[in-house]
Amino acid sequence: MTWEAESRGGAVSNDAVDNVSVMIVDDQAPFRAAARAVVSRVSGFELVAEVASGEEAVAVAARMHPGLVLMDINMGEMDGIEATRVIVGANPDIRVVLVSTYGLDDLPPGARTSGAIAYVNKDELSPRVLRRLWADGGDWS
Repeated sequence: MTWEAESRGGAVSNDAVDNVSVMIVDDQAPFRAAARAVVSRVSGFELVAEVASGEEAVAVAARMHPGLVLMDINMGEMDGIEATRVIVGANPDIRVVLVSTYGLDDLPPGARTSGAIAYVNKDELSPRVLRRLWADGGDWS
């Protein structure tokens, strides 16, 4: 496991930007650091875990129930699309945003039907984008 905070976690059941627990999932440490910096700038969002694989994401999500997961698509044996299916299948209250370097029109098969609420290109991830996606409940445009 890469990093995990001891926290009460808990998915947020409303759209308020208030006490949103966040898990970052990416096999590349530089992107985890960049995503951590973005999350730290969103008022009411709290980073509760960082993991480096789909398998770790499934295990930590089952235990901590984060409100929001920022999920890389391309990772080892269990990619982000499959991990999203498992996480959302077990707990539909967890919101997953897929992140990668693909253009929206070039997403791998299954990305849109994985249960994720949105896709964000890694270069476009920002506090404003996270706030908007949380408030709107997702956006695939």
